[in-house]
Amino acid sequence: MVGLTWGDEGKGKVIDLLCSRFDEVVRYNGGANAGHTVWVGEQRFALHLVPTGILRPRATAVIGPGVALDPLVLLDEISELRSRGVRVADNLKISDRAHVVTVYHKLEDALGESQAGGGGRIGTTSRGIGPCYADKMRRYAAVRVCDLLDERRLAQLVGSIVPLKRRQFTALYGTDGGLNAEGVLEELAIAAAELRPHVCDTGAYVRGRIASGAKVLFEGANGVMLDIDHGTYPYVTSSSTGPHGVPGGAGVPAATVRDVVGVTKAYTTRVGEGPLVSELPGEDGDRIRERGREYGTTTGRPRRCGWLDAVALRYAAELVGATELAMMHLDTLSGFEKVGICIAYEIDGHPVDTVLADASLLERAAPVIEYCPGWSEEIRGIRDYQELPAAAQAYVARIESLSGCPVTLIGTGPGRSECICRGRREGLATADQGGEAHA
Repeated sequence: MVGLTWGDEGKGKVIDLLCSRFDEVVRYNGGANAGHTVWVGEQRFALHLVPTGILRPRATAVIGPGVALDPLVLLDEISELRSRGVRVADNLKISDRAHVVTVYHKLEDALGESQAGGGGRIGTTSRGIGPCYADKMRRYAAVRVCDLLDERRLAQLVGSIVPLKRRQFTALYGTDGGLNAEGVLEELAIAAAELRPHVCDTGAYVRGRIASGAKVLFEGANGVMLDIDHGTYPYVTSSSTGPHGVPGGAGVPAATVRDVVGVTKAYTTRVGEGPLVSELPGEDGDRIRERGREYGTTTGRPRRCGWLDAVALRYAAELVGATELAMMHLDTLSGFEKVGICIAYEIDGHPVDTVLADASLLERAAPVIEYCPGWSEEIRGIRDYQELPAAAQAYVARIESLSGCPVTLIGTGPGRSECICRGRREGLATADQGGEAHA
């Protein structure tokens, strides 16, 4: 299950719907810069590191080795879940190979972004994700979860890393940020004690579960257009966000993934810097933002909104081999006299029908918009496809044609049961979807 645009597609709801049929829900990429929002009855859950499967009695939630793990954020999230009656025990497993986000990663992230200047900013959330992944690749300044469990090794690592970071920060930014090894160790020691019962070799665990016939859902964070290799670089995240990230990020063979559910909204949004060709900066964009409550789950930042970008959608669907689409927020478009779809780009007078590698070219692109008839009826809560207005059905059909994928899930509201299930997903949104979280 992957997002096909720039994140915030409504993946949390789709995962929650799907994982009622799965035994394991595995997060394989990203960190606390991602956020999944799930409504359970009247309760809103905002998840950042804990996989959405934690809200389902059947599923075990697994944080894989490809995740950049901020242990303090994770502890806060676990505490919040428990305070609201959600069981977090042996149903949460954390990879001993995952890399740890520390206070100096977050400081480096914030300092780099603040001093980059307007033209050099990439819109990071300053959660330390990029610096953590950078240290992972450099290898000499990294801490993994297994290191948290060895007090002596952790002290040696932090004792060597912190002085190095202080010298780097002073040289680059004119401040060492007040870093000290004792403070870093104290925070990590608290986290180690709390998280120890959940830590294991999750790759071996998941492979064993697959061998025993368990059903596994791999939960993607961020979106394909933010992929480090295939997104709108440099305005991307620091991990592989598509199913190509699953083998390394979860520790399973490449042939493990058989079906790919790609998630999109009925329109397109983006947070932070970077090209968004179909962006609507005026009244229509504001209307979508307010109706769709388009504010970041993690940061609260207002999202940039535009008509659905079918160029990016088709590119991403082809890249990940999407076998079906889940299209969320169709209800947000109710009331528009006409609804736009960006079917091509135009750059310096030339038509472009794919996502180019050069983000500066995309920044100059103008959208080629195809308009479809809108619908005045409120469709929130509709669960039968035939009850949708004819114009809404035609819009869905047009997206299927442009993307080359069947739309099997359609979001008609934020609630668990506010969804239309079609084709192979028919009957998924059964009565239990409105039930309580796992208590």
